[in-house]
Amino acid sequence: MIFSPELIALATYLAGEFDNQAQASAEPVWYVHLRLWQRPVPIFLEDSLTLFIEQASVVNLDKPYRQRIARLRANPSAPSELQVQYYMFKDPNTFRGAGSNPELLRQIKASDIELLPGCTLAVSQQLLTASSYKFSAVLPASSRCCFTYQGEIRQVFLGFEATPAELLSYDKGIDPATGKALWGAVLGPFRFAKCQDFSNELPVR
Repeated sequence: MIFSPELIALATYLAGEFDNQAQASAEPVWYVHLRLWQRPVPIFLEDSLTLFIEQASVVNLDKPYRQRIARLRANPSAPSELQVQYYMFKDPNTFRGAGSNPELLRQIKASDIELLPGCTLAVSQQLLTASSYKFSAVLPASSRCCFTYQGEIRQVFLGFEATPAELLSYDKGIDPATGKALWGAVLGPFRFAKCQDFSNELPVR
């Protein structure tokens, strides 16, 4: 499939290995030093560019967590707009470490994941130059991104901004009863810089 320049740019900015070392060094009390993998995975090829995502604390790189799938595509209801749809793994442990293991990554199938209801971000873009953008992805005001984990209802707030130079993550856990932020970007976004580019793995032409 031929994808729009905007969708290709969004996937290109997001595909990589990221690090927030500068932020963690400047504000170690508030921000853990993280490594973030967002790597293209060959599913939903009929209409989407899709990423496998996981992260790890730099002090425990062998224990990545928050495995998920982000499906980047045109909004079926408004094809001129972009969206990011999130999925969770039926068994996250099966693909733990796939962000740095291409062979394991290639084993992921659509049947290994399930849609996260209410976890679809609306993406807007601002043209910075003739060939670069600033993308902002947010949950619609009416959406609640919730899922069941270990028998408990968990809620997360998802959002990011992406440019060629930086990725800002606004992801945070929410207490579904009180609406209070529990973890993640409680005091502001995590600021990631790309340290390895995986955009060459995108199935684009």
